[in-house]
Amino acid sequence: MSAFHPHLLQRRLRLSRTVVLGAGAALVLVFFRTQILDHSKYQLQSETNRLRPIPLPAPRGIITDRNGKILAENLTGYTVSLLPAADEDSLRATLRRIASIVRLDSLAIERLLIKYRRTPYLPVTVLPSATFEVVSALEERRLIFPGLLIQPEPRRHYPDSSLVAHLVGYVGEITETERAQRRFASVRLGGLLGKGGLERQYDDSLRGADGVRFVEVSALGHVVREGGAASRLPPVPGRAVHTTIDLELQRYIAQIFPAGQRGAVLALNPNTGEILALYSAPGFDPNAFVGGVDPDYWRRLNVSEAHPLFDRTIQARYPPGSTWKLALAAMALRHGVVTLRSRMPIPCRGGLQYGNRFFRCWSAQGHGDLVLADAIAQSCDVYFYQLGLKLGLTSLLEDATGLGFHSRTGIDLPGEITSEFPGGTDYYDRAYGPRRWTSAVTLNLAIGQGENAQTLVNMVRFYQMLASDGRARPPYLVHPAGGSTVSLGLAPDQLAGLRQAMISVVERGTARGAGRFGGSVAIAGKTGTAQNPHGPAHGWFIGFAPAEKPEIVVGAIVEFAREGPYVAPLVTRVIGHYLGVDTTLASKIRIVLPTDTAPHAMQILPGIPGEDSTIVPPILPPSLPPDSGNAPPPQ
Repeated sequence: MSAFHPHLLQRRLRLSRTVVLGAGAALVLVFFRTQILDHSKYQLQSETNRLRPIPLPAPRGIITDRNGKILAENLTGYTVSLLPAADEDSLRATLRRIASIVRLDSLAIERLLIKYRRTPYLPVTVLPSATFEVVSALEERRLIFPGLLIQPEPRRHYPDSSLVAHLVGYVGEITETERAQRRFASVRLGGLLGKGGLERQYDDSLRGADGVRFVEVSALGHVVREGGAASRLPPVPGRAVHTTIDLELQRYIAQIFPAGQRGAVLALNPNTGEILALYSAPGFDPNAFVGGVDPDYWRRLNVSEAHPLFDRTIQARYPPGSTWKLALAAMALRHGVVTLRSRMPIPCRGGLQYGNRFFRCWSAQGHGDLVLADAIAQSCDVYFYQLGLKLGLTSLLEDATGLGFHSRTGIDLPGEITSEFPGGTDYYDRAYGPRRWTSAVTLNLAIGQGENAQTLVNMVRFYQMLASDGRARPPYLVHPAGGSTVSLGLAPDQLAGLRQAMISVVERGTARGAGRFGGSVAIAGKTGTAQNPHGPAHGWFIGFAPAEKPEIVVGAIVEFAREGPYVAPLVTRVIGHYLGVDTTLASKIRIVLPTDTAPHAMQILPGIPGEDSTIVPPILPPSLPPDSGNAPPPQ
């Protein structure tokens, strides 16, 4: 049969028609799937090639003091970024071209490339805080810098800088370690996070939620325009945080605190626990951390012997010295061991012989026969040596633990450390071996030395109980903690007696000369001198006023101050300023540097004689047990 037979031609025609129709149907199905069923998928791929997502950082919530004055705010700044490049080499080339304008060295370029490797889908922030001059120079050359992105962003600012540094903290870029924490899992890489102080404590409220916008780019990566119809998610600003701080009082403390010296001051309302001022010296500039801290500045902060990043109100422990004597007196009164008119069997003649050791009083001449109230006013060590023995080591340790001297206060700031105090006699068994110690340890504990190291905030919390109704109110800056069950357990007349003894401290005792302001307001307080193995002793003073109905309690620790009485004028001036009374008498007291001590030591010369520090003969280091059965263990 011929190949051109009509029957064969008809069959080939049907086959061709079937193939064409099948191919057409397949094409229709493919087009239908592509344009209808998978429309969103391919549109997204197309938009991804054309549009670039740009994070919109949320403005952090402002932080204010009790009167609405700004502690932390946001200013408008400019951020210079580069959109994600096709590869790392392209980004490196662009960074090298832009380096001369934004001042990038090779090390900075490598750091930016490391960021790019971690998040290749996000813009690389080249300059987080650019000046107007830099922005202008870049805009003039925009065409030669592929992917250049300049946008206004909120920039954190601390108007009072270093004097609120430890209180407010600072912000910085989140790290991989932080992002692994559940609390910060929602924060994008490159996002900002609170790094200390209130910024860290209340970061969840202050941070808000970042938004996103889209920009359209050309095939060469140049920004053409905004993304047009592409969805835009605006940022959600963070919530404001209103604190209990009195900024004017904070500024006053920073103004009168001895320049160049180390220490801390804490003021609070004894009836509520509201913190009125929290100051630690030396400080640092939190504004220097905004947009990334300069490596040289960071290095200087870390190598400084003064440790300016260290918050001495909650992160430093000091022997409380004679400020502890009020705690011992309260314990003894609570147990009925003594009354405010009780005397000790042995009068003070400059020291106390206990076993084969002679424990001295700060006054070599002695104080004679004293009652408890006068022993507090004169800070007589011999009286409190005997009071500690009367109370007994077991009761002393139990009561001190119950009053919170072995715990944190719960202040709403990150980083508070636990005060140190033996939890029981087993502490000495572990430290020196069973029966390798005697009750002589009580003598050191009785005067605020030995195995006793307290934070400033914890000591102020104790004096808050003395200044109120005897109940503890945890200190706080924003939100009060849960109710505390800690109480001194003293009768109203006992509390009143202790307050009267503390008035005597500042009117005729170890802090005499820093007492009343023009006779109008009485201040109650207690000095303390903490022995320091590294140099001159540290000075304490904690006081409150008006003594009859306290409205403020202020505690101060000044390192290398030598004696507590030299710190008293600092506190009394703070109290007078807060109460708005005449501080003429206190303001005449000058604080000057010593001339006969090491350069780092400090001497405050108020013209007030007397010292309440206790001199104990040299004791073996902690790693060695005492060489005598009746010798106290090392401090």
